Amino acid sequence: DYFQHHPDVVEIVADFWNNEQDLRDTLQSLLKSYVMITNSFEKGGRLYLCGNGGSYADCLHIAAEMLKSYQRNRKLSAEDKSIFSEQPYGKEIADHLEYGFPAIVLGMNPSLKTAVENDISFPNLAFAQELFALGRKEDILLGISTSGNAQNVLYAMATATAIGMRTIALTGKEGGELAKIADITIFAPGDRTDRIQEYHRKIYHILCSMVEAHYFPEQKND
Repeated sequence: DYFQHHPDVVEIVADFWNNEQDLRDTLQSLLKSYVMITNSFEKGGRLYLCGNGGSYADCLHIAAEMLKSYQRNRKLSAEDKSIFSEQPYGKEIADHLEYGFPAIVLGMNPSLKTAVENDISFPNLAFAQELFALGRKEDILLGISTSGNAQNVLYAMATATAIGMRTIALTGKEGGELAKIADITIFAPGDRTDRIQEYHRKIYHILCSMVEAHYFPEQKND
């Protein structure tokens, strides 16, 4: 029933199935992640992301796709444009702003990171500290680790679970320790870090497409 009301999402899934044979085994977890994320957004939740190195860059990439239009028109409604009518530059701002989904990458504040590293003797705790301060039970954490064993991501995942958040892990084919504690794990194929990351991009692009299509029916005219 959930997908019956979103034919554009069904079309995206069918295209993925037909064109990404190497990733067919990820589809069930992708669908579960899509449902979890959209249910969270419906409740006012936020999507937190964390990872290291190339996976940190992937977190930034996902957040960018979430925070502004990706493949679909997200222009403001007339009602929402009207709240800018009395503001300086209001018309220009309202005509160009787009709707976005609340996606927050952990670790973007180096002042916090260095303070945690300097003041707390327990290592790899910066993601967990930030999430504990900001996270709510309506939120979701998406942790990315090609090995599934990144310690700071594991600590963030454990913290998310402790405060009642739901969790998604995006890993390599083994899953590592992350797969043992995440609510949903998406296992990407590949035996090398770079190959796994290439699959990760395909996976999260599809996930972003599904979430966006859930709310916005109109394709952008590029």
